[in-house]
Amino acid sequence: MTRTSVTRTSVTRTARVVQAAAVAAAAVSAHSVLNLALLRRPDPRPPAVHERVSVLVPARDEQDCVGLLLCDLRDQSGLDDVEVLVLDDASTDGTRTVLDAAADADPRVRVLSGVGPPPGWLGKAAACQRLADEATGTVLVLVDADVRLAPHAVAATVDLLRRHHLDLVSPYPRQLALTWPERLVQPLLQWSWASLLPLRLAERTPRPSLSAANGQLMAVDAEAYLRAGGHAAVRDEVLDDVALVRRVKATGGRGGVADGTTLATCRMYDGVEDLAEGWGKSLWSATGSPFGAAALVGLAGAVYVLPVVAGLRGSRWGAAGYAAAVVGRAVVARRTGGRVADAWTHPASVLAWSVLVGRSWRGRNAGTLAWKGRQLPDGRAG
Repeated sequence: MTRTSVTRTSVTRTARVVQAAAVAAAAVSAHSVLNLALLRRPDPRPPAVHERVSVLVPARDEQDCVGLLLCDLRDQSGLDDVEVLVLDDASTDGTRTVLDAAADADPRVRVLSGVGPPPGWLGKAAACQRLADEATGTVLVLVDADVRLAPHAVAATVDLLRRHHLDLVSPYPRQLALTWPERLVQPLLQWSWASLLPLRLAERTPRPSLSAANGQLMAVDAEAYLRAGGHAAVRDEVLDDVALVRRVKATGGRGGVADGTTLATCRMYDGVEDLAEGWGKSLWSATGSPFGAAALVGLAGAVYVLPVVAGLRGSRWGAAGYAAAVVGRAVVARRTGGRVADAWTHPASVLAWSVLVGRSWRGRNAGTLAWKGRQLPDGRAG
């Protein structure tokens, strides 16, 4: 075979790969449209909740935001019987002062003291279990300290849980991304489950890979929580929220994500360093294994990066694949309160995610991962 023949064969194979990638990108985007049409939505005027609701808030070094959240919780409507339990998880800033002031102003608020996780536990799981142990409600609503809530958020979340006969529901908050690194990476959170996870099937199947949740806002039936073993059953899981919904489904329950765009907002990370540390502590767990991580990075690159490169070199299939990816990203952004105009950066977002995956695994293997000032010998941050 001549050199020219080899070159032609290589070009043909590359063209076929680009064509397959374009078809895959279009299929994923089409699935996004279907998924979002099926996404469970909260009632903007939920009915009053008559059962006892326990709102659980783990807080560590959250002096700048936990007071705002507690103001939101005090202003919640449609709750006949509610308690708010907040755990000061060995904070080193002024969090406790803020919490004590809130408790003095509202008898429904009770502050617990934490001393850090016991051996074998990660920090957030230990804090959530301590709060759940003190709770007296028939439904537990877990809220992160950096979340802001609409006045009907808790009632609407409980209504989602009960109206759809779920055991756990996680209304995904609108994610705030202000700096360019945040705008590049954070939208992948919503895009991943909206595009890749068959939502209705995921609610009922016990298959672990078909699970999603966001601990920023999550409601779980108290009996289902106990049946699943609570956070004690996921004590060493970095992604404790996803692990909890898996446990709920494994023990006969149903649960998954819902639309929380109108209920809550959250800015998870502030700038590139915070973002890299936050994603780094958990991406190794999300990708399963080094081989799995390499496979996912390779597949994502083939579907979302290769087409744009080919398109810049004149490939119509490449241009079509890039356009399909942008449309899918834009549809998700529009539906979940993101920046539609940033959809064109999707290939760059995938590249940035790939770098973060590699960084996460390097930190995992070196035992250098940390979060909120805590580090474990094996690199798992709590």
